[in-house]
Formats: sequence, structure tokens, C-alpha cells
Amino acid sequence: MAAPPASADASRSPPAAGDRPARPVAKNEIACEDRSSAEALDRLLPPVGAGRAPRKRTTSQCKSEPPLLRTSKRTIYTAGRPPWYNEHGAQSKEAFAIGLGGGSASGKTTVARMIIEALDVPWVVLLSMDSFYKVLTRQQQEQAALNNYNFDHPDAFDFDLIVATLQKLKQGKSVKVPVYDFTTHSRKKDWKTLYGANVIIFEGIMAFADKTLLELLDMKIFVDTDSDIRLVRRLRRDISERGRDIAGVIKQYNKFVKPAFDQYIQPTMRLADIVVPRGSGNTVAIDLIVQHVHSQLEERELSVRAALASAHQCHPLPRTLSVLKSTPQVRGMHTIIRDKETSRDEFIFYSKRLMRLLIEHALSFLPFQDCVVQTPQGQDYAGKCYAGKQITGVSILRAGETMEPALRAVCKDVRIGTILIQTNQLTGEPELHYLRLPKDISDDHVILMDCTVSTGAAAMMAVRVLLDHDVPEDKIFLLSLLMAEMGVHSVAYAFPRVRIITTAVDKRVNDLFRIIPGIGNFGDRYFGTDAAPDGSDEEEVASAT
Repeated sequence: MAAPPASADASRSPPAAGDRPARPVAKNEIACEDRSSAEALDRLLPPVGAGRAPRKRTTSQCKSEPPLLRTSKRTIYTAGRPPWYNEHGAQSKEAFAIGLGGGSASGKTTVARMIIEALDVPWVVLLSMDSFYKVLTRQQQEQAALNNYNFDHPDAFDFDLIVATLQKLKQGKSVKVPVYDFTTHSRKKDWKTLYGANVIIFEGIMAFADKTLLELLDMKIFVDTDSDIRLVRRLRRDISERGRDIAGVIKQYNKFVKPAFDQYIQPTMRLADIVVPRGSGNTVAIDLIVQHVHSQLEERELSVRAALASAHQCHPLPRTLSVLKSTPQVRGMHTIIRDKETSRDEFIFYSKRLMRLLIEHALSFLPFQDCVVQTPQGQDYAGKCYAGKQITGVSILRAGETMEPALRAVCKDVRIGTILIQTNQLTGEPELHYLRLPKDISDDHVILMDCTVSTGAAAMMAVRVLLDHDVPEDKIFLLSLLMAEMGVHSVAYAFPRVRIITTAVDKRVNDLFRIIPGIGNFGDRYFGTDAAPDGSDEEEVASAT
């Protein structure tokens, strides 16, 4: 196909003398001509898939919150992340990393999205190499504006940041990813946060150009597309999406893109485990890739709740546990909220009183330092003040959010985050469905709130989320109105520096993971909703264990 370059050259040819009077050409006319050229180029492309819209972006994009992917057929909610750690709290399995390499505009992102759609598994992260272009100097910015900077050379990418980011994602940790603006050739101020990868798909023209990066990839796929098709796609993309003109795109392609493909990209094809000819049109290859990834994920499955139920029994309660002193007042409030005949209004009233006492008790474990203030009488008073940066509350939905008003009442300007954890009814395992945490939470003391903790499975998952966001373990305070000994042991064994604070600890958990004697389903009693039809304490199992 020699047509695209030829038509591009023709579009730059000056009109013959006498065709029309010479006049200045307005910028909007040039833009219109470029758009019409882009539309003409569209007709040269073979169909990729029925109904599939072309990719449109002016910045690098990586999947972040909310965790979903919209495809031509449906919306896939990448939620329900199963445990990625064992009963010791340590990471038990790394994310499965797929590398997608190939020439510019070969269809890597489209293939990646087709793989994600076909996988139909939760918590897939799509990481684009486009996000990791280096910050340009002023001189390089000027060169880029004139299409004289080589973006298709390995030196254009920040491989150190790519490797560090991919390593943290594989370890299950939260990462911040730069967003690159192709129209200004610069990184945007706000970076995107990525978290929760069971599968990582990393795509880019130089995906296989770094030895350390290659070692992090569990599967390497090279997307091989005809050079003429890649040129037409690049012309269309750069003209319609990145504000370039045809002359500039052709110049950059001939000077940098094609030589770089021949020198750096095509030779990496031999490193690939799978080569996908024709890109997204090769559905057979994509089906084989999906089958392999599914088999790898099945080998990495594990059961955490069963391990917790059989571990740490008959041990003394840990030193990190602090139980609110059982005064007659506290015991009286417990008597009321544990009584099945207690009305909803009374249940809410006395629960709130206990929450307030619990949070006041918890605040006494925060670090304080000596300070001196002057009283209205002009006298010095040697007192204490909070020695940390900030306090953040994180509630495990839904029951944990009932503790937020009590925290706000005693902590002025406290920040609040939320985590939703529910049990998968087929596997019986807790799954992370949603999280929203304040920025820079790693600097804060975090009060993690849940009303009941039975096995500790959901509490462990919530702590693991905070650790993955770089919150120090000794800055996490787990607060609960009622805990079972099993849950206390589970959390303390896995995270020995987490402070556990509660108003009472009950001895047993039954076969349905309900605390005995317990309090019932706290969320149902507080919000006035119906209990689970099988009589089990769904909330304790699903979101408060």
C-alpha cells in the first residue's frame, strides 16, 4: 500500500498558478483540511471489529478508580478482588504480568482491551508505556514542537520508573503513574493512582527493550501489523487526536519512527512468547492467550478464611489488644445492644454512646508531645499536643460507616476514607470491591473502623490495603465494638504492630462465622434492614469480619 504516503505528499502540493487568487490561509481552514485528510485515511484502514470505535486520547491513560472497563459489548466491573496474601498477612501471589510489544499504531491497546474483555476476571490493570516518556528539557521541547525529537528511541523512556512501577504493582501495592500530554509533550501535574492488580497488561513500543523489565513479564506478546497499516493509523491518530499536521507526521515517521522500528522494535520479536499477526483481527491467537492466562490464575488461587479458622487457637490474647474497661456503665450498654428485644432506636442510641467511648479511648494511644501554652491569666501551662501530622478515619462498609459521626465529633477536620469488602458466595472468601482513600494517607495515623470482627478476614484485607498504600503498620488502629478471639488472633498474628481496640471480646465463632454470644447482624439492626434469609449473619461474614 503506497497510497497513504502518496496522498500525504499530494496534500502538501501548492496549487497551480491561476487556479485561485493567493490569500492567507486561516488556521481553522488548515485544521479542517487535516480533519478531512484524517477522514480520508480512515477509509484506507481494514475493519478491526464490528462496532469498535477507534481509540481517542491526547494523554496517556492507565486504568484507575473507578475500576471498570467499557467495551463494545458491555461494561466489565473489575471488582471483587480475592485475597492476595496468606494468613500471615504476607503477599502469597504476584500479579500475572503480560507484556504487549509492537510497532507504533500496531494495535497493541486494542489487543490489550480484547484480552481484558475475553478474560472477564476482576482487577485487571492496563499500564501504557506512553505514560513514561521522560520530562523534556526546554531545548528538547523546542525540538519536539518542530517534530525533530525522537520519541521512538529507548532513551526517550524512563525505564527506571517503569521497572519500579511494575515491581510495586506485581507486589500488590498502590502506585502513582504519570500522565503524559501528547499535545504539549509534557507530563501533567496530577498523576493517576493504580491499585489492585490480579493481571497487569503492560503495552508499549519498547516493552521488550530493557532486560530488567523483561524479567518482570510472565508472558510476552508481540503484535505484528503491516507497516502500511501502521502508517495510516498513525497519520489518522496524530492528525485527529494530537493536533499534528500531515507534513509533520510524515517527517517524524520517515526520520524517527521507521528507523526505530527496524533498529529497536522488530528485533525484539524474537523475545516474544507469542506473535500475533494482524493484531486485533487475529481472534484465534487472542483466545489462546486468554486460555493460558486463565490456567495460570487458577494455579494461584488460595483460601484465606479456612486458614484463619484453624490458626492461632488457644493462644493468649496479644499485647496489642486494648479492651475498654468493663465498667457497670459499659456492661449495661452491652446488655442493651445485645438483647434481641431491644428496639432499633435504643440500639442506635446506645451503640453511638459506645462508639464515642471507644474512639475517645483509642485516641489516648496516639503519640503526644510536651508543649507549653499560656492561660488567660498569663500563666504557663505544661500540657500535651498531638505529635503526628494528621488523623484519617477509614470505615469498612457498611457497618463501619456508623462510627464516622463519633469520630468526627471528637476529631476536628478528620479525613474519611471507605473500603467495601464482601464475601464471594461461591468461594466463601472475602473480596475487595471498592476503596476510596484520601491522598497522602501514608503520612497519617489511620483509624480503621468496623463494628464487629469475627474471623478477621475482612479486617485483614482492609489492613493489607492500607499497607499497600504505604501506611506504616504501627500507625494503623483497628477499632471495633465487638470482636471474637479468633479475629483478634488473626489480625495480631498477621500484623503484630497494628493496635487493636474494642469494647468487648467474645470467645467463639460458630460455623456460620457468627460471634457467640455476639450481637447479631449489626448493620441490619442499625439500618433496619432484613436479615439474610438463611439466618446467617451476612454482614459479619460479608463486610465486617
